[in-house]
Amino acid sequence: MKKNMKRGKGVGVFARLGNLYDRMSAAYAETAREAGLSCENCQQNCCVSYFQHHTYVEWSYLWRGMNELPQERRDLYLQRAHEAVKQYHHSLSMNLQPSVMCPLNDDGLCGVYKHRLMICRMHGTRNTMLLPNGERRVFTGCYRFVDNVKGKPDELVPALDRTELYKELVQLEMEYVGAKLRVLPRVNMTLAEMLVQGPPVIK
Repeated sequence: MKKNMKRGKGVGVFARLGNLYDRMSAAYAETAREAGLSCENCQQNCCVSYFQHHTYVEWSYLWRGMNELPQERRDLYLQRAHEAVKQYHHSLSMNLQPSVMCPLNDDGLCGVYKHRLMICRMHGTRNTMLLPNGERRVFTGCYRFVDNVKGKPDELVPALDRTELYKELVQLEMEYVGAKLRVLPRVNMTLAEMLVQGPPVIK
């Protein structure tokens, strides 16, 4: 499948997104270290979580990673993605929370690790975010994180404040999409759906 991405401005935005992703990963690693959190031998793989993603720039960057893969590997991931979407629809039709392995997961390793999305990098530790209306949201973290900090005073529990990181992502989204952001459909898709849909079309 051919790339369908902005070339001039997109290249600079992607470089900055890659840098932002690196900083997200570093912030996550530090928070996990402080909490003694490790994913080793975890029995509840977060790659089966039902995550939805919301930016065209991340969707495009994911496909940038896909297009760097050999055709055979790309075809395998797309086949898995189609099957995952079918399973999502089946679970949702029964009012069940989907629990389906990410199509990019190869025996616990991400097939496009460098291009994995924001939520994939930050899920697990406690996260906080200050909304524009002043509300602060708190995401408690995975079961291992919660177990590790059990009994600690709340103010001593390590937390990753993703407010500024998220603001940067929003800024990159605005630069990448431009004025069309106001008229394009809102992105609200799982990673598997982003693969099935192909690269986003921004005209």
